[in-house]
Amino acid sequence: MAEIRIAHIYGKTGALEAYAKQSHDGLMLGLEYATDGTMEINGEKIVVIEKDTQLKPEIGKALLEEAYGDDNADIAVGPVSSGVALAMLPVAEEYEKILIVEPAVADSITGENYNRYIFRTGRNSSQDAVSNAIALAGPDVKIATLAQDYAFGRDGIAAFREALDGTGAEIVHEEYAATDATDFTAAAERIFNAMKDVEGDKKLFVIWAGGNNPMSKIQAMDPSRFGIQMATGGNILAALSAYKEFPGMEGATYYYYENPKNEVNDWLVKTHQERFGSPPDFFTAGGMSAGIAVVEAIRKAGSTDTEALIAAMEGMEWMTPKGKMMFRAEDHQALQSMYHFRIKVEDGVEWAIPELVRELTIDDLPIPIRNGG
Repeated sequence: MAEIRIAHIYGKTGALEAYAKQSHDGLMLGLEYATDGTMEINGEKIVVIEKDTQLKPEIGKALLEEAYGDDNADIAVGPVSSGVALAMLPVAEEYEKILIVEPAVADSITGENYNRYIFRTGRNSSQDAVSNAIALAGPDVKIATLAQDYAFGRDGIAAFREALDGTGAEIVHEEYAATDATDFTAAAERIFNAMKDVEGDKKLFVIWAGGNNPMSKIQAMDPSRFGIQMATGGNILAALSAYKEFPGMEGATYYYYENPKNEVNDWLVKTHQERFGSPPDFFTAGGMSAGIAVVEAIRKAGSTDTEALIAAMEGMEWMTPKGKMMFRAEDHQALQSMYHFRIKVEDGVEWAIPELVRELTIDDLPIPIRNGG
């Protein structure tokens, strides 16, 4: 029997391990859902090959070469880290095979480092930035930012600054910390000093991935004495437990299982609860979106031929746990909804609930094209 070979190349071990597990669980659920449990497309069996980047760019690059060259993978999905993704992009171009980027976020992936073999189901920094700008902006809003000092953090803040343009809000200070930083005292002091004499509605917006999230540590230093409120985007359920310190905090998120209302999400929530004893998380939804996209694209193309796939995927619309996604033809970024939330704390729920204020649809989010496409 002919096979469709999909390589999932992702950071199974390392600091983003929790994201990676969710991403893989979601990918497998997406393939299952889109094939009605047969794990076949057009009568051909799906084989998923897993490879661990260990979050190292050079390993991610070598594994993608191995997947395309030795394992005869038709399509690859991954990775978790933006730094690893950037190292992998040229390999897809060299082998002339599709790489679906999920969930790495940096704008440059579908921006300056884009090539025509790259499609992204994951959200990009601009989608985070524009949705959070809509949630946080307003006249007289003054914002300091804190982010990790690598592609995810730098691209995220650059996109956020651009998204705030013309909203009446202003960034007055930017702070970057090492990805493995655990002491934020000096960074917080610099932020407080920059903000203390500023007039207006003051917020500290944090972009952070993985462990050592600085929000609780900074909150313990009492930013409210300078009139500063904390703000951030969404996160995985384990990280949302720390948000219980911030009732009423607003931001925008990529996914929280109670927010989207559609059949795909209903199936995901029910199936995930039955199999894993917990609700699906942030990156589970992303992995599932990628899995469904693979099946839909191969069905539409009628084969795994790369040129047929590119023709099928440019402009393709498909249903995901987040509702409709669409691969924009110009840069292959999946346009998708985001969710403006307000944090609610409920007894008996171990995490803070990012209660839906409103869904920000594809039409609400003017996402820049950054690849010159």
